[in-house]
Amino acid sequence: MEYFAHESSYIDDGCTIGSGTKIWHFSHIMSGCTIGKNCNIGQNVVISPDVVLGDNVKIQNNVSVYTGVTCDDDVFLGPSCVFTNVINPRSAVNRKEAYKKTHVGKGASIGANATIVCGHDIGKYAFIGAGAVVTKTVPDYALVVGNPAKQIGWMSEYGHRLTFGKDEVAICPESGERYKMQDTKVIKIEV
Repeated sequence: MEYFAHESSYIDDGCTIGSGTKIWHFSHIMSGCTIGKNCNIGQNVVISPDVVLGDNVKIQNNVSVYTGVTCDDDVFLGPSCVFTNVINPRSAVNRKEAYKKTHVGKGASIGANATIVCGHDIGKYAFIGAGAVVTKTVPDYALVVGNPAKQIGWMSEYGHRLTFGKDEVAICPESGERYKMQDTKVIKIEV
């Protein structure tokens, strides 16, 4: 199966796009991008040169993913969220050699209108609240909100807030999966 691209979208030469991916109205996929299988690229999305997206990445409308960003499988990017790639941009100063990288881990969700300042990775299954401004690295399973974003808790792989008992174990109410707090980090307990 090939990918689908709406007739109003524009795909530059030199992109790799996986089967089952859908690219919707007015989106621009720039040269050198790698987009995995079964992704959904919403309306009016810009994917800049050399961005790498894993399989099953969902990008909602009006999102800008700039050069230097990589997203692992199953990442969700909410409406109008944005990544930056230069710390100190100036119109009259070319800083293409100063792009900083940002990696978004497997299963992470970034809420609507969030801003991810470059050079700060997002851990696997992390949850970035709507409107948050991320100015530092976010650990695996962390829940962060606000401007600047601050961690207020932990999330399960199914997107539920975790509550840890005295034994430092939490159970996801939907999946029943268990998580353990270990040295200020959360790990999933494999059965």
